[in-house]
Amino acid sequence: MNYTDYAHRIRAYASLAEVAEYGRVIETGMEYPLFRLTVPGKHWLVITAGFHGEEPAGPLTLAESFAEVVAYAKSRDVGLRVYPCVNPSGFEDGTRYNRSGEKPNNDFLRYEVKPGEWKGELTQAEHFLRWTLYDGGPKETRAVREDIVRFPPPAAALDIHQDNYLNVQATYAYTFGDKAAYRPLMEAASAHATVIRSSKVDENSCTDADGFIEFCDGSVTDYFQRQNVPYTATLETTTRTPLAACHAINLIWIRGFIDLAARSSSLA
Repeated sequence: MNYTDYAHRIRAYASLAEVAEYGRVIETGMEYPLFRLTVPGKHWLVITAGFHGEEPAGPLTLAESFAEVVAYAKSRDVGLRVYPCVNPSGFEDGTRYNRSGEKPNNDFLRYEVKPGEWKGELTQAEHFLRWTLYDGGPKETRAVREDIVRFPPPAAALDIHQDNYLNVQATYAYTFGDKAAYRPLMEAASAHATVIRSSKVDENSCTDADGFIEFCDGSVTDYFQRQNVPYTATLETTTRTPLAACHAINLIWIRGFIDLAARSSSLA
């Protein structure tokens, strides 16, 4: 999709949310606005999408169904901070990375595993000395990170992705925190796509019996769990999954995370 058209759709939600530009990026002489949509509420949910441009379902779900999401959040007094398309040039081109070839996603933080030795991803159960926010990385990651860290940690955070490598119609998720909170969401999602259970999804990651993976990878989800956000996850649907099914799964998890943020509010 042309990002100018996408931006027009996002700006059209000004009657439902504060539509703000948290930055702009330039690729091949073209300037792309970066949007945050804010809806006030008692406790907050942060939603991010579109780190990878060939994973369009998240940005499109938010563009097409934002009014529905806002209505559901308001009914539960949950505030929203939504970053609908983090990598606009990649989204426009249908490419994983931005037009400069930079790789937005895993540059929120770094881990010191030995004195002076820093890593962006930890192997399973790998110990570390400390973590810190990472000041480098692609301009898109820097921009969204600088905006996100301006605000107190939310009650919940959901990052919406797609898997462009698995040649099946399926879903799974990277999660931190109480897995019991996410099982009903994955069970509901299973009506729309196969849940990848107890299987490898790449050379580093294998799902558990529920379709979940816990992976400290320097992503926005990893950042939020380091901020002690109780509910934080990265949802994956495969790009082989029909877009209508991806939208249904995305909305299941968005509504579910609104409920989890409301639950956090009731326990506060």
